[in-house]
Amino acid sequence: MTTTDATDVDVGALARYLEQSINGFSGPVTTQKFSGGQSNPTFLLKAASGEYVLRRQPSGPLLKSAHAVDREFRVLDALAKTDVPVARAYHLCEDRNVIGTMFYVMSFEQGRIFWNPALPEVPHDERRNYYDAVVRAMATLHDVDVGDVGLSDYGRSGNYFERQISLWTRQYRAAETERVDAMETLIKWLPIHCPAESDERSLVHGDFRIDNLIFDPHECRIKALLDWELSTLGHPVADLAYFCMCLRLPANAPIMGLQGQSRRALGLPQEQEIVERYCDLRGITTIHGWHFYLAVSFFRLAAIIQGVKKREIGGNASHANAREVSEMVEPLARMAVAVLEEQG
Repeated sequence: MTTTDATDVDVGALARYLEQSINGFSGPVTTQKFSGGQSNPTFLLKAASGEYVLRRQPSGPLLKSAHAVDREFRVLDALAKTDVPVARAYHLCEDRNVIGTMFYVMSFEQGRIFWNPALPEVPHDERRNYYDAVVRAMATLHDVDVGDVGLSDYGRSGNYFERQISLWTRQYRAAETERVDAMETLIKWLPIHCPAESDERSLVHGDFRIDNLIFDPHECRIKALLDWELSTLGHPVADLAYFCMCLRLPANAPIMGLQGQSRRALGLPQEQEIVERYCDLRGITTIHGWHFYLAVSFFRLAAIIQGVKKREIGGNASHANAREVSEMVEPLARMAVAVLEEQG
């Protein structure tokens, strides 16, 4: 993860506020903006008392329910009691007068983030172990008893995928800038074919991909799962399908995938092996409707990126390559349609 100099945070006001709000915090403070992340701007804080991470809402008009940093803070705080690897949540500031937006501060976890799922930085014979660590972290998350950690009210009841399709259709419409035929096809097809849902309900991350994980710098161990803005209560297969969907993306896309590459040659597990390993860890026999779940994942990511496109056009996108990312909307929608056709 790289950083760039940031000048849009009043560091003096921020330092004074944090000295009063976090035990042991002492300024002065310098900030650097992390180059990753499309939704909520994220900063490395360097203070006299150590290094921290600040995550805040973007400036400008926001879509309803988007950029929920308060939800991120709540789930991080709750998961501190579990075996799920997360950063330590220090403080949530809901007073927008401090730096202009709601924000929270968490621990800075030093480690490695892999932007390329081919894992070129990892020795060939160790790559499967890293993928296994990812799947084990996912299974650990989905096994959390939400009642025990105070998150039983963290999401709505009812069919999770029906809600997701409805939510992201609304979000897409709110951010729509032009007609995309493949998105129109999905908006019509997905609600009609949504399967009946089992009673299984767990905490889902919502953006479970390999570049949202921080690994230990020296060993195959996950230190923190990042970016909890989209977390909620729902069906756990959503995270598994989303993770596998991201691996299907083109290798040269802004969100890099493995499309067109030989996973066997790279020393990586096949998609079916990932699914089987997850099922084994959670005591599941099989997953029905896999292609539907993949298609929903493509549709959802396309809707999210449409929001990035809207912000980029409006001039308040949080990432330097927002224009390049925003061009993924139509290709993602087409990939979703292709997945459904693949199903036959």
